[in-house]
Amino acid sequence: MDERVATAAEKATILSEALPYIREFSGRTVVIKYGGHAMETPELAALFAADVVLMRLVGMNPVVVHGGGPQISDLMRRLGKEPEFVDGRRVTDTETVDIVRMALVGKVNREIVAAINRHGPYAVGLSGEDAGLIRVEQRDPALGFVGDVTGIDPTIIHRIVNEELIPVIATVGVDDDGQAYNINADTVAGAIAAALQAEKLVYLTDVAGIYERWPDEDSLLPQVTTKQLEVLLGGGAISEGMIPKIESCVAALRNGVRRAHILDGRLPHVLLLEFFTREGIGTMVSGDDE
Repeated sequence: MDERVATAAEKATILSEALPYIREFSGRTVVIKYGGHAMETPELAALFAADVVLMRLVGMNPVVVHGGGPQISDLMRRLGKEPEFVDGRRVTDTETVDIVRMALVGKVNREIVAAINRHGPYAVGLSGEDAGLIRVEQRDPALGFVGDVTGIDPTIIHRIVNEELIPVIATVGVDDDGQAYNINADTVAGAIAAALQAEKLVYLTDVAGIYERWPDEDSLLPQVTTKQLEVLLGGGAISEGMIPKIESCVAALRNGVRRAHILDGRLPHVLLLEFFTREGIGTMVSGDDE
């Protein structure tokens, strides 16, 4: 067989294998937490944008929630302010919360929206300050303007999705007085997924998934239940950076989200590999009764 024909046949086989999954997820909402490390190279950012557009075009409703920790720290240093953390949380004074807004809303959000919109007019940028989307309260006075989510009003997201557009959400929230707060993006993604009753919650991060014995790469868990995750958390087996993801996974699945996935966002087309192939990738989190 001619090599070009063989290559074309392989592509056709892959497309036909994807068809059942396209049917299964058509019309379903998927919340994707796009992490700061997963977006660091232009090549990966371009592939992510193309994959999200493809998901929309085959009938899925992707909702992108993004962080930007490295970008915030970089902007702080360029402005002469050294980042400070307590127990993994960024200390956020009045000046820092303005820098957070500049980095997340003014830079990262616009870059993601622009990357998606290179493929057509699909993406709409939002922050938690828009239309009362993310309500928060202060987490700890010692941390300054760092907030915990108290409520999600998904009305604006529903309106955008109903127009067959892709919401791209920066994780800045407000309290009852309109004060802006920095919020953990993993926690926000889980709360938004629960508010939307999403089919899936996906975390793109910088590890292959959840490990039973971190950092032993042979202990990667392809599938785990919420109850098993709570055991791992209680036993101290989860790395510090993964704890907010695990906690929000458990909360989301306990509040109506069907599945959660931890994927390595550094892999090209990782979303397509997870959604449209038999093998899947990373770690899938399911409810206790499955």
